[in-house]
Amino acid sequence: MPTPPATVAETTPTAPLPYATLLAFTRYVDRSGPAKATFVGQLRKQRETGRGFNPHSRLIKALKTDIDQHTPGTHLTEVNDLVDPRWQRLYAALTAGAASYLTSIEGQGVRLTQTNDALAMIGNLPVRIAAHFGLRYDDGRSEAIRLHFDEEAPTADLITATLHLLRSNMDQILPHAEPVLVDVRRGIAYRGEAGKGAEVERWLTGEAAGFAAMWNARG
Repeated sequence: MPTPPATVAETTPTAPLPYATLLAFTRYVDRSGPAKATFVGQLRKQRETGRGFNPHSRLIKALKTDIDQHTPGTHLTEVNDLVDPRWQRLYAALTAGAASYLTSIEGQGVRLTQTNDALAMIGNLPVRIAAHFGLRYDDGRSEAIRLHFDEEAPTADLITATLHLLRSNMDQILPHAEPVLVDVRRGIAYRGEAGKGAEVERWLTGEAAGFAAMWNARG
C-alpha cells in the first residue's frame, strides 16, 4: 500500500515555545521600549538556529579551581595565557575583578558546593534559574553565586530581578543559601534583602507576559 502524502500539519515546522534562561530574562527585564522586542527576536532566532557560545567557561572553571584549592588567583592568572587569543582582551578585563572577589572571600573557610538548576514558571513563561556555583562557609552560611560578566555594571532592576529569582527557587538550587550576584569586572558582590517579594513578583510576572507576547508575535 502506498504511503499517504504528508498533510500540511505534518510538514509545517512547529514554532518554538517561549522559554528563557535567567540570563536572558533578566537582560530582557533590563531593557525598555523597542529594545525589548529586538532582544526577544534575537533570542528566538538563536534558539531556532541552535547557535550560541559561552566565552566565559574557562574563566569560571579557573575561578572555581582557585576557590577549591585555596590558591590566590593562580589559575585566574594562568587562564589569560591559555585562552584563545580572540578572547584575551575579554579575559584581561575580567580576571582582575575576579581576583578581587576571590580575595574578599579568603580566610573564611569557604569551599565549593554543588547547586542544581530550577525550572520556574513566571506567569506562563518557563525560566531556567541557575547559579554558577555554591559556597559554604565555616560559620554555617551558604551562598548561591551568579556571575555578571557584562561590560556595563548591573543596574538596580537587573540586580533585583536576579536575586529575587534565585531566592524564590533556592529550595531547588541550594537549600537555605543566600543569593549573591557578583559583578566580575568590578569584583563587587550584591547581596540584596528579601523584602518586597510580592511587589517584585508582580513586576516580573508582567514582564514575563510581555516577553511571551513578543515571542509569539514573531510566529
